[in-house]
Amino acid sequence: MEESSVRRFGFSESRLRENPTVFKTDLFAGQVVIVSGAGSGLGRAIAALFARLGANLAICGRDPEKLDKAATFLRSFGGEVMTGQLSIRDNEQVDKFIDDVHDHFGRLDVLINNAGGQFPQAALDYSAKGWNAVIDTNLNGTWWMMSAAARKWVANKQSGSIVNIIASFWRGMPGIAHTGAARAGVAYLSKSVAVEWAPHNIRVNCVAPGCCESTGFSRYPPEGAATFEESNPMLHAGDEWDIAEAVIYMSASSGKFITGEVLTVDGGQQLWGDPWPTGRPDYFQTSGTRDRE
Repeated sequence: MEESSVRRFGFSESRLRENPTVFKTDLFAGQVVIVSGAGSGLGRAIAALFARLGANLAICGRDPEKLDKAATFLRSFGGEVMTGQLSIRDNEQVDKFIDDVHDHFGRLDVLINNAGGQFPQAALDYSAKGWNAVIDTNLNGTWWMMSAAARKWVANKQSGSIVNIIASFWRGMPGIAHTGAARAGVAYLSKSVAVEWAPHNIRVNCVAPGCCESTGFSRYPPEGAATFEESNPMLHAGDEWDIAEAVIYMSASSGKFITGEVLTVDGGQQLWGDPWPTGRPDYFQTSGTRDRE
C-alpha cells in the first residue's frame, strides 16, 4: 500500500492543541494527574486536555521513545511533566512509580488508568499466553495502579479521584472476549472499592468508550474496522476528544458527587449496534450488511 494512501487515525498534535473544549483553562491548575498509556491514542488525548487545563502530569508506559515524545508535546502547554517507564503488570514497578510521583510533586490528585490493550481473535483460538497477557494488563495492571495510589492517599490522609478507562462491554464483546472479561472485571472492582474507599474521600469511576476512533483503530483488520461506524444508532464512530472530555467531567469538581459509576460514551452502542473487531462472520451477515460490504 502506498504511504500516502494509509489512513491516519486519531488526533494530530495541532488538533489536540486547538480543539474546542467546554472546560475553563485553569480547571486543574496546581493539581497533579497520572495518565497511564499516554504515549498514544486515547491516553495522549486525555493527557493533552489535562495539560491544557493547567495540570502537572506524570505519564507512564513501556515504550521510552513514545513517552519522551509525548512528554515533549505535553510540556509545551506550560506544565511540568515527569515520565516513568514501567509495566503496569509489575506491582513493584507500579509501587515505585507512585512513590516517585509523590516524592517529585509532593501530591497526587487524579489517577487515570488508561493503559491496556487487546488483539482481535476468535475466543476458541486464544492461547494461554494471549489470554493471560490481556487479563494481566487490563485487569491486574489497573488494580496495581488503583491500589498503590489509594494506599498512598490513605497513608497521607489525602483525597483522590480515580478514573479507569474500560469499554462498552454491556452487550458482550465478540471478537475481543478476553478484554470484555477484563474490562467488566474493572467496572465491578471499581464499584466495590468505591464503597470501601468512600470514607477516605477517594472517588472511583470508569469511562467506557464505544468505537471511538484513535490510533488503536490501526490494530484491527480493515473488515473489522469497517463495522465500527455501524456499531451504534448514530452510525459513526466517536473520537478521542469525546473520551478526554468525559474523563475531565468525572475527574473535576463536576463529578464530586459521583463514585462507583460507569460513564458510557458509545453513541448508543449498548442499546443497538454490531461491532466485529475481527470482521463480521458469514453466519451473521444479513442482506443489508452484504450490500454495504
